[in-house]
Amino acid sequence: RSGRAALPRKPLNYSYYSQGNPPRVRKEHSVSSAQQATDATFDELVLKNDKPVIVDFWAEWCGPCRMVGPVIDEIAGEYAGQVDVVKVDVEANGDIAMKYGITSIPAIYLFKGGEVVKKTVGAKAKSALLAEFSEHLG
Repeated sequence: RSGRAALPRKPLNYSYYSQGNPPRVRKEHSVSSAQQATDATFDELVLKNDKPVIVDFWAEWCGPCRMVGPVIDEIAGEYAGQVDVVKVDVEANGDIAMKYGITSIPAIYLFKGGEVVKKTVGAKAKSALLAEFSEHLG
C-alpha cells in the first residue's frame, strides 16, 4: 500500500431495523388504473376502443419512464371513464414500438378512433401532459 493509514470502519447499525424501520426496497413500475398492453392485446385495448386512449411507451431500464409512470397512473385515475390509459413495455412488445416508430422513450401517444392524434416524447410534468392532451380529453 502507499503509506496511507487505513480509515477505521464503523460498525453497522442494526438497531435501525430492530426499531421497526423497514429496509429500503426498490419500487417497481406500478400500475394503477392503467392497463398493460401487449402485441396481442393492443388492437383491442387501443385501436378498437370507443374512448380516447393515452398510450405510454416505456421500458423498465428507462429512468425518465419511471419518473413519468406515476404521473400517467394519476391521469388514469382522475380521468377514469373519460379516457383509457394503456402502458406498453417496448422491450417486451417490439412489434408495436416498431409499428409506431418509437425511437425515444417515454413516448406518450393519444389515440382517438384508432388513430394517433397527439404525440409527446420525454418525461413531462402532469400539468404539461394535460395541457397537451386537453383538447381531446373532454
